Amino acid sequence: MSIAEEEQVVLAARDGDERAFGELAERYRPELRVLCYRMLGSLDEAEDLVQDTYLRAWRARDTFRLEGRWSFRAWLYRIATNACLNALSRSPLRKVLPAQLGAAGDPSEPVAPPVELPWLQPFPDDLLAASDPEEIVVAKESIELAYLAAIQHLPPRQRAALILREVVGWSAKDVAALLETTDAAVASALQRARATMPSRSASRPSTAEEREVLRRYMDAHERADISALAALLREDAIAEMPPIPTWFDGREAILTATARGFQTIGPVRFIATHANGRPAAACFANGRPFSLDLLRIERGQIAEITSFGPDTFRFFEELT
Repeated sequence: MSIAEEEQVVLAARDGDERAFGELAERYRPELRVLCYRMLGSLDEAEDLVQDTYLRAWRARDTFRLEGRWSFRAWLYRIATNACLNALSRSPLRKVLPAQLGAAGDPSEPVAPPVELPWLQPFPDDLLAASDPEEIVVAKESIELAYLAAIQHLPPRQRAALILREVVGWSAKDVAALLETTDAAVASALQRARATMPSRSASRPSTAEEREVLRRYMDAHERADISALAALLREDAIAEMPPIPTWFDGREAILTATARGFQTIGPVRFIATHANGRPAAACFANGRPFSLDLLRIERGQIAEITSFGPDTFRFFEELT
């Protein structure tokens, strides 16, 4: 579609053409979804906020002014960001993972029952909006669980400034205009935010290495081979299982807990997938959804396993 044709669609949407508005809504849905997910750490809430964004945009469509090719996109981003800020003001509890809640569990003891908390949710890589290779790298890094867990500690407006400036690529001037503040205030907010965020990995595993480690992980579980699993785990690996608050610290603790699981869960099979920029394995026990295991891999070994509950399978088209 040419720039002129695209502008005609935008103007038609502004003037009340529901079909044109729907076309634009679907075009920008993926990137608005991931924007809201980064802000809130919940895919369920992100989907709701995208719908809220479109409702707000439709009601306020006559206020839109065409000022360049990407102005409609920027207008939607402003509405979506403000919807996220409003949601965070109503429900300020940050999303969490089990290791943030307390000491590691004793693997010889039964795990705690599931707890209703504002848990971080996984995000399928297939839903990422980026297409350029460099954009894909940035997109995956900014939905990493470590990134999301860290950004939850930031005040909402500081969170928005960091995402819009460093992930979406807005200028400091545009971020300041959205947040109704000054360029200097945005720069100050970014400086404080950066100090709390994890550094980017300088040696991300290759896709082939991740795929091989994931294959061996799934094979070890399907064969209930504790020795094969031990060879894959770093000594200081951790394992989390939201919404279960219990988590395990260290290879031996993980192996002890897993060996007990091999005896009680029964036969399992896996489907490989990807989420939050990581290789993931969807586990089915006795034919039923059991867990979605996200792996963080460093130098050919598993450093972290985050096993989400079976309710998260609904986010993945290939699992439903």
